[in-house]
Amino acid sequence: MPSPAGHWEVMAKKRLQLGRPTAVPASPQEAQLDRVPNPHGDTDYLVRFTAPEFTTLCPITGQPDFAHLVIDYVPGRFLVESKSLKLYLASFRNLGSFHEDCTVAIGKRLNALLKPKYLRIGGYWYPRGGMPIDVFWQTGRLPKGVWLPDQGVTPYRGRG
Repeated sequence: MPSPAGHWEVMAKKRLQLGRPTAVPASPQEAQLDRVPNPHGDTDYLVRFTAPEFTTLCPITGQPDFAHLVIDYVPGRFLVESKSLKLYLASFRNLGSFHEDCTVAIGKRLNALLKPKYLRIGGYWYPRGGMPIDVFWQTGRLPKGVWLPDQGVTPYRGRG
């Protein structure tokens, strides 16, 4: 197995966004998602990313929509590089898209990039029109023995 320093040398040659100034992409289609080698490819484990301040726009009214996203995956050969994921998620800020479309599109793009053993995304959307919308998507099978904790997002209860 290559040393951690060896992994960084490989990544530096691929022109990753990590370690250099990078602007927020204008759209998810323009966003560059980077992957890096999994240094523990012989071990099944879970990776979780939480984005509690995800924003996009309502495609009808243009008003902002807010979500708490939780992304869990069991990596295969690759990990998603976190800076590129942050920039990708930020690129949704000016996009008009329904909750279901955003949540599923993010899951599918990560799945295509990483080819993980398992991936799930939970989109816990704050109310629009008085109704919160939660969207869930997953693919693959959770390997035996991998701990998959609850996503930890409390159901919306309003002020009462």
